Amino acid sequence: MSSTTGEPAGPHVVVVGGGIAGLAAAYTLCRDAPPGVRVTVLEGSPRVGGKLSAVEIAGVPVDEGAESMLARRPEGTALAREVGLGDDLQPPATATATLWTRGALRPMPRGHIMGVPGDLASLAASGVLSPAGLARVPLDHALPRHPYEDDVTVGKFVAARLGHEVVDRLVEPLLGGVYAGDPYAISLAAAVPQLLPFARSGGSLLNGVRGLLDRAPDPAAAGPVFAGIRGGIGRLPVAVAAAIGASGRGAVRTGATVRELRRTTTGWRLVVGEARAPEAVDADAVVVAVPAAPAARMLAPHAPVAAAELGSVEYAGMAIVTMAFRRADLGAELPGSGFLVPPVDGRRIKASTFASNKWGWIADADPDTFVLRTSLGRAGDVAPLQRDDADLVADSLADLREAVGIDAVPVETRVTRWGGGLPQYAIGHLGRVACVEDAVRQLPSLAVCGAAYRGVGIPACIASGESAAAAVLASLEGGGWRTGWQGAARGQGESRV
Repeated sequence: MSSTTGEPAGPHVVVVGGGIAGLAAAYTLCRDAPPGVRVTVLEGSPRVGGKLSAVEIAGVPVDEGAESMLARRPEGTALAREVGLGDDLQPPATATATLWTRGALRPMPRGHIMGVPGDLASLAASGVLSPAGLARVPLDHALPRHPYEDDVTVGKFVAARLGHEVVDRLVEPLLGGVYAGDPYAISLAAAVPQLLPFARSGGSLLNGVRGLLDRAPDPAAAGPVFAGIRGGIGRLPVAVAAAIGASGRGAVRTGATVRELRRTTTGWRLVVGEARAPEAVDADAVVVAVPAAPAARMLAPHAPVAAAELGSVEYAGMAIVTMAFRRADLGAELPGSGFLVPPVDGRRIKASTFASNKWGWIADADPDTFVLRTSLGRAGDVAPLQRDDADLVADSLADLREAVGIDAVPVETRVTRWGGGLPQYAIGHLGRVACVEDAVRQLPSLAVCGAAYRGVGIPACIASGESAAAAVLASLEGGGWRTGWQGAARGQGESRV
């Protein structure tokens, strides 16, 4: 087994996983650690970024994974600015999405929180619910209090107060866009925590949502809800990796799969690469930034409780079908930014994004080409991932024909499968995460981060990585490293990203 130990100037921190959480952890270490600290990112796949990936189709740049981030949470946009992408941040050109349900495209009702309505007039005007479903909603005011002492699933809570149609036709398509999951299995505390106080009080959910909406900041003053990046949000991890390398204290290695994590007398040893020719990488501290299952395998010998909890986290897979059309072949303009599809309607796709409408930079790249995306697959439904690319394209075109009248043949298509891409926050998820974090905290110089913990969105993953970096630095400093590495690095000058 070959060994890579590096220079003895100061502590060596290894980040396992080059998704946005791991890259954020490494970038934070390169930026904030005292001189002498070295950082290495080990990513098993041929590229960094995980589910963030920018590609081209018909010569037009487009994301094949996540395409936007929450702009009102600052971590994502702040990191983009720090790595030189600030001028390329853009809000959607249009955010007018519809619901394809009950045989028609219907407007998304105004005044809701993750599909839970607070504006009954807008809900009624949308036509999303049947007359019976609409009549059921205001019964919330007359229902007795039913407080939940602990966690409850989103679907169970909302259905009990407002009826199953609200869950099936409003909450599920919106929540499914984030988690690709089942609202009757997803934790309210983890996924929609702003509604948890109303579950605990047991009172009217409608009144609670209205109160939250009344207290919400003025949209004009708060700015855009979402942001993308010109050329694709998949540019973000590439730029962060470049900044890590340019810092003079960090390196990013792809094609470097970590197969084992071992304790040593001074820290950690990572076994990297193929079993027939393994490489040993020694580290004083490690950040584990991979999905729950590989993290569990890595942690099992050292933190069995954390490994057991992580091993119980399930993941959902999905497929993205990206298609480019000649705009002239489409005929009429497609409406808004796209549409969501409630599973209860039995369609093949679960959503379609009209990317050329939604992002001005896509339309500017080639005004004669129209790009759109569809998504297929949910938790418990692996069939889309097992079908041929041609079948997924055909399914998408069949639904698009019925929904918006597209009869054109695409000039190019691209199918991307994200198998096991989205962690499912089952009931009790936050308690599970607290247990993992407590167990890992007992191990010196080790931290975890990623989408499996406290949020699947880009800003949440970045925040997770930043927290892991802070924990590792505190652990190293608390172990008496500060004097040693500052002394070793004296005279080198401080390296900043």
